Amino acid sequence: MTSVDHKHLPRHVRVLIAGGGPVGLAAAVELGRRGVDCLVVEPRATVSRARPRCKTLNVRTMEHLRRWGLADRLRARAPLPTSWSQDVVFCTSLTGRELSRFTGVLGLAPEGDRFPETGQQAPQYVLEEVLREAVEELAPGRLVLGSKVVDVSQDDDLVTVTVEDGAHRRSVVTADYVIGCDGPRSVVRDRIGSRYVGGEALRPNFGMVFESPGLWEHVRHGPAVQYWVVNPAAPALVGPLDRTNTWWAIAFGVDRAAGEREAQHLVDAIAGRPVRAEVLSTDPWTARMQIVDRMRHGRVFLAGDAAHLNPPFGGHGLNTGIGDAVDLGWKLAAVLGGWGGADLLDSYESERRPVQERVIREATANMRVLSTELLADNLDADDQAGARARQAAGARIQETKTAEFHSLDLVLGLRIADSPIVPAEPQGRGGTTWAGARLPHVFLGDGRSLYDLLGDHLTLLTLGHDTSEAVIVEAARLRGVPLTVVRLPESVSAPYAELLGARLVLVRPDQVVGWLGDEAPVDALALVDTLSGRPHPVGTAASPRP
Repeated sequence: MTSVDHKHLPRHVRVLIAGGGPVGLAAAVELGRRGVDCLVVEPRATVSRARPRCKTLNVRTMEHLRRWGLADRLRARAPLPTSWSQDVVFCTSLTGRELSRFTGVLGLAPEGDRFPETGQQAPQYVLEEVLREAVEELAPGRLVLGSKVVDVSQDDDLVTVTVEDGAHRRSVVTADYVIGCDGPRSVVRDRIGSRYVGGEALRPNFGMVFESPGLWEHVRHGPAVQYWVVNPAAPALVGPLDRTNTWWAIAFGVDRAAGEREAQHLVDAIAGRPVRAEVLSTDPWTARMQIVDRMRHGRVFLAGDAAHLNPPFGGHGLNTGIGDAVDLGWKLAAVLGGWGGADLLDSYESERRPVQERVIREATANMRVLSTELLADNLDADDQAGARARQAAGARIQETKTAEFHSLDLVLGLRIADSPIVPAEPQGRGGTTWAGARLPHVFLGDGRSLYDLLGDHLTLLTLGHDTSEAVIVEAARLRGVPLTVVRLPESVSAPYAELLGARLVLVRPDQVVGWLGDEAPVDALALVDTLSGRPHPVGTAASPRP
């Protein structure tokens, strides 16, 4: 994808993406890898390193980066390798008493076959830089920086988008579809008449990035990706951005004025001693728990923060937005490629909204107990009262915060329960089904990941002999649906078939199980039509012959 300036904007593209943050860039990568001509319009000429924002890339996001060929590139850029630390520490200060500790957090530790990629701690700007490079390397589309979308209108056939550059010059681009990834103040959301529904926290928070040479020499608790500081002078969350001098912090209950006035005092209280520090940037914010009343109007869609907002605790916000981009990206590509029908686009909101709503609920639950709720007398005391206070605090921390740091069931275990493109009936042996869930991962005997064998479109996994795969292959051919067939070796296929309760598995482009069974269904054409989002013609022969 080649970068262009405002005066060379194309007149028409297949997909225009408003906003070139991580979600918009991820949508462009998903579309570009599938040969879709798209344009990303982003106001920021360069990626700012002043505010790291999201710092947790979860296992699912890393699986997508692996599929795009970018996981290793991102890890090479990340300042904190996963081997450096997989811990979260609760303490009275960086030099004070430890209250509790979680290990193997946020999917940073491998768990056998459960996933091919661990999570990764990396500032948001590192992800953006990698994705910008990837977008620029993809030939079909374009990236325009220093411009913004200021208006959107549509008819039955096209979307008309007005783009304005930094000198207030305006141009018009038409597109078959538009994705609004332009954040909480989304112009796209406003133009389609969508609005946030939900609430906002009452307590302010003060984020900052600071540089403190020598602070590591005083940290009592060893390396950690997060330190939750529990003391009345600065109840806060703090962590390293690198292994040298740069740190991020969130002071809970501190507004902009107090934070800017007391920044050095807050750093000293977090450290537990006076330290030399320079505040590099500040970022006051208040948590919001909101989701739009609709994510689509005609040919225009919303994704990421333009569609939903949640508290940052647990690190789910950006990752949920990446999931939006992947879901919408492959479906738009299928429709534009001619093999996907209208139900694919209708399924975007029905599949993503339950995920977004659950993430909002979980993140809100994580926010109920922060450092401010853990304050107690005697936490730093050397006597028996101090020991008892720390023991009580540690027990409460383990009871209330475990779900926040060990959330793989949320990250990997979500299942699509209601979608027009997922057959509803039970399909595995004994009435069980994996349909609508992420395909269970397994490493093959040669060390490769099963995911590395999946095709870019639909994939049919065959697990054993004497299956009726040819019927499904012929149905896909008749319908013009691209299909990759993968036959697993017997050493893997037998236990895998037992796990799934099926010998045939159809996998969607997003690594989600679309259908499974021991034999092809009676009406294989209807199955292919459902998975590709097209109505099944009445009177069609029930099953094609291979």
